[in-house]
Amino acid sequence: MAIFVDEETEVLVQGLTGGQGRFHGVRNRDYGTKVVGGVTPGKGGQDVEGIPIFDTMHEAVQRTGATASFVSVPPKAATAAILEAAAAGISLIVCITEGIPAHDEARCYNRLVEEYPGTRLLGPNCPGVISPGRCNIGITSGDIALPGGPVGIVSRSGTLTYQALHELSAKGVGQTTCVGIGGDPVPGTNFIDCLEAFEADDETLAVMLIGEIGGSEEERAAGFIREHMTKPVVAYVAGVTAPPGRKMGHAGAIISGSKGTAQAKMDALADAGVTVARNPTEAGERMVDIVRAL
Repeated sequence: MAIFVDEETEVLVQGLTGGQGRFHGVRNRDYGTKVVGGVTPGKGGQDVEGIPIFDTMHEAVQRTGATASFVSVPPKAATAAILEAAAAGISLIVCITEGIPAHDEARCYNRLVEEYPGTRLLGPNCPGVISPGRCNIGITSGDIALPGGPVGIVSRSGTLTYQALHELSAKGVGQTTCVGIGGDPVPGTNFIDCLEAFEADDETLAVMLIGEIGGSEEERAAGFIREHMTKPVVAYVAGVTAPPGRKMGHAGAIISGSKGTAQAKMDALADAGVTVARNPTEAGERMVDIVRAL
């Protein structure tokens, strides 16, 4: 099994005719993902390397039966694209767009919760989701992912998502699904959502969690792990040397006083029984040790 996406997932790319949408959408298709169409208003009837383009999400869903969407459009149009996908009946939306204002994200998220509870949003500002060998939606390179499990990965950091995949794959440890939830202040999918899914997945036997400074999501995840996780978890939290009060890369990576610091998050995770590593390579090594002992 895998979480969120598998070999049967059919995907529409919103913004497929743009530079980024075309590059990553075609790469996802070439990986083996069922990319069944693209959506760009005013360009219906065209195609991108054999992938048909539709004017609206409603038409695209009606014509293809797709259940997932990959949003690769500029920030000013991204929330409208997300809501259009949800209104068309899409159950999983992956949005890689960076730079969406936080208040726009909040309004979009609240509308999804209230009006489209059956739709899951991954992102914005995330690398996407990959179930190695089955489906890849987003910007993650399939070359660094190894099919077969037994490790699930969830990460706030895009770059560290790729490193986690590489560290495990280089040591011969496969992944069931790797989810990049993004580092914006209002993520559509959080750590607990992914941990809960991994806990329920029979093929996932251990989980790697990668956090970073800012907010309280890692502490909330620690509480969930303590109460509900039966599978071993290895964690790494980026930002140990970050100065308080300064935004570090991601819009959500800002700490205030003692809240949101890497050390506070590491302590909470360790108290919940998580194996906490001091760097990404050590996290990979600890996970390899755990997998070998399973």
